[in-house]
Amino acid sequence: MYFGSDNQTGASSKVMEMLAQANSEYTHGYGDDQWTYQGTDNLKTLFECDLDVFFVATGTAANSLALSCLAQPWEAILCHSSAHIIVDESTAPEFFTGGSRMLPLAGGEGKMTPTHLQNYFKNAGSDYPHNVCARALSVTQISESGLVYSTNEIGELSHIAKQQGLSVHMDGARFANAIASLGCTPAEMTWKAGVDVLCLGATKCGALSLEAVVFFNKHLSKGFTQRRKRSGHLLSKGRLFGAQMVGWLKDSHWLDLATHANQQAKKLSDALVAIDQLELAWPVQANELFVIMPKGLATHLQSAGAEFYEWSENTLPETIKLANGQTYVRLVTSFSTQDSQCELFIENITDYFENQDR
Repeated sequence: MYFGSDNQTGASSKVMEMLAQANSEYTHGYGDDQWTYQGTDNLKTLFECDLDVFFVATGTAANSLALSCLAQPWEAILCHSSAHIIVDESTAPEFFTGGSRMLPLAGGEGKMTPTHLQNYFKNAGSDYPHNVCARALSVTQISESGLVYSTNEIGELSHIAKQQGLSVHMDGARFANAIASLGCTPAEMTWKAGVDVLCLGATKCGALSLEAVVFFNKHLSKGFTQRRKRSGHLLSKGRLFGAQMVGWLKDSHWLDLATHANQQAKKLSDALVAIDQLELAWPVQANELFVIMPKGLATHLQSAGAEFYEWSENTLPETIKLANGQTYVRLVTSFSTQDSQCELFIENITDYFENQDR
């Protein structure tokens, strides 16, 4: 019953097979190899456009290096109050940007809306150089509450940002799950909706360790090569990134992996909502579930071997408050989540409440 995170599972066999093939070859280093070139070409085909792409090992490196190309040290980056870049990446974004300020919006709500942006710009100070000037907007897809931004929502946010002179960054750690949820094309979710740079995460969806920083606005990628090298994120055996991307994208494998994860989350949520003592804090739209449950149940499940995280109450919807004896947990399904794991999880919940009634 592994629901802690989708990065706790391994890599898919197809990705590993491609890695093994690349591993047996001799190539030039630092990304000057056929695997990196093929992975790049495949991304151009996937997104239906020319682009610049750079591979790195971690999401924090991808986001922080990308943002360093969008904002100067004296500028600000707008993001959701629960965004990974402001909550779970320590001060890496500030470090890589040289000090850009992260400005949180939309506290108590699962997604940013045009109203949040409009209110910010309406009330933001304009006494420069005394007031900070926002220069980038970061959108997390899927959001930290497990919600999926529609292409129209992304387009509306991007439009407002561009009107104010901001570039648009998308943290796509679970981008594949969002595509699987909406059924749109990657192009429709990104550059066609105004996104300038996407940090495309493969690690949580079947890769071993692979994030791609994809610049649709190639003017913004200037200097990224030097930034990646300076930060120590230029891999000498770059083919190991390229091979993962080739294997991940081949025959829409990435989408199959994400679809499976989403389907397992749907099965789990359908069973959970049928139990009166449980409540879903947010709609389940991809592969994350946020559940309010008795603390005793959470302890019982963990004792039975279930893995999940108890989540911060600060991320609950404004309309929901935990009662005494309740806790708030996050469950995440992955490409490797099996029906048997979901069934055993539900069985343990049912057993707990049956024993409580005796």
